[in-house]
Amino acid sequence: MLDVLFINPASHAKIYQGLADEYSAIETPTWSLLLAESMRSVGYKVSIFDPLAERLSIEQSLERIKSIDARILCFVVYGQNPNSGTVNMHGATLLANAIKDEGINTPIVFVGSHVNALPLEVLNNEKSIDIVLCNEGVYSLRDLIKIDISNEKELSEVDGIGFRKNGKPYLTKPGKIVPQDRMDIDLPGYAWDLLPYKEKPLDLYRAHFWHAEYQHENRTPFAAIYTSLGCAFKCSFCMINILNRNDNDPIGAANKYSKMRFWSPELIIKEFDKLVDMGVRTLRLSDEMFLLNKKYYVPLCKLLIERGYGDILSMWAYSRIDTVKDSEQLSLIRKAGIKWLALGIEAANKKVRLEVTKGKFEDVNIQEVVKKAHDNDVEIIANYIFGLPGDNHETMQETLDLSKDLCTVAWNAYPTMALPGSALYKEAVEKGYKLPSDYSGYSFHSYDTQPIPTDELKPSEILRFRDQAFNEYHTFQPFLDRVREKFGDTAVNNILEMTKVKLQRKLLQPDYKD
Repeated sequence: MLDVLFINPASHAKIYQGLADEYSAIETPTWSLLLAESMRSVGYKVSIFDPLAERLSIEQSLERIKSIDARILCFVVYGQNPNSGTVNMHGATLLANAIKDEGINTPIVFVGSHVNALPLEVLNNEKSIDIVLCNEGVYSLRDLIKIDISNEKELSEVDGIGFRKNGKPYLTKPGKIVPQDRMDIDLPGYAWDLLPYKEKPLDLYRAHFWHAEYQHENRTPFAAIYTSLGCAFKCSFCMINILNRNDNDPIGAANKYSKMRFWSPELIIKEFDKLVDMGVRTLRLSDEMFLLNKKYYVPLCKLLIERGYGDILSMWAYSRIDTVKDSEQLSLIRKAGIKWLALGIEAANKKVRLEVTKGKFEDVNIQEVVKKAHDNDVEIIANYIFGLPGDNHETMQETLDLSKDLCTVAWNAYPTMALPGSALYKEAVEKGYKLPSDYSGYSFHSYDTQPIPTDELKPSEILRFRDQAFNEYHTFQPFLDRVREKFGDTAVNNILEMTKVKLQRKLLQPDYKD
């Protein structure tokens, strides 16, 4: 019998609409991999079920689960974007409900950013969920497996969980996250060998379209990996740090729990060794702030260079514009195989940008940062947000104009969403803003997406601007010329084919009124 079956739920079709089949990424389930390796490192039997990667229906997933004898079914509900923990609750709850309807009595545990942000609400609304883990869940899960889960008294003694006590949602004492000095011990790597594949390891996973230089055949095999957890900053639109929470507030706000932890470069390089041996050449470094701490990223980059991985890997990493410092830094990461930086530029207008990037922030010349990267042969995937507090039509146009001026070979923009776990969500609730009625409404790409308004902009105006800006940029001739120069005619043709996929939006229907 398995102790825990970790489940990575599927929601792609409704969330990404017409982009789901060919264009959206399918990432390795990071936290399923981490939790599985953590549990088996202390002697427990575990497995990973990934219906997203295998493209299984609810009915097919049910048949698979019925064939597996496990003490706990643990739904690990994260995803490849900051909003995905909430968005993927859509598919997760559909499958959990189906499991209960089928009469399967195995306890269902949920862990992820959404249940961390709103644990009491989840327990109140989702009757198929028996237990929620209220942070990353490493220690809570180990404690759960030791007890009789049907016994409320024993459950009450497990820190960091939520369940129904006497029929009502109840939270135990806050649990602890893995401390820095135990990262290599209690989160000792990734259970890559437990992932499904068709013909060779990791061939069911695919990179972002731009990361593969807009060539479909370059997208697999693919993997995503953290070298650190959390973020040192307190941006109001972000919910990344909700996993660090250490209280029982009904609505958690991630900017209260800003914290970073790091694995040793020596442990992480062993994970790279495994992935290279499995044939992976396209990798995402999922760290929120890879370039923040030289103590960790410099030794890791040097190890990658020593092994010659910089010559065979194509990787990308996140960075804020104020953490890209100099050519020496850029030259180092490029030699290590990091060919792309995902820059959180967010907005062109300085006032708008500084308002939401709380904490220490060095205002920099964005054009100089991007030019410096390009001069060191590092490409940029530029990230922008439309509809930030303080935005109006003019400032959003400033952002679009800046993006054209920078003319990066990859471009991404979202409408501002009040993501559960972010300070903006708590503020939106307090102000009575209209929020999505379904988990899928928190998707940037879904039909029922629901941005929050600004003082001057309606949600529909923000969404219309974003969708028009996406097509305007991806058909912008200087952008296409630069892509052609870097990646060839096929890449340009693939981009133009992608722009033919039109997202349907409820807010933009003729009869809709904000």
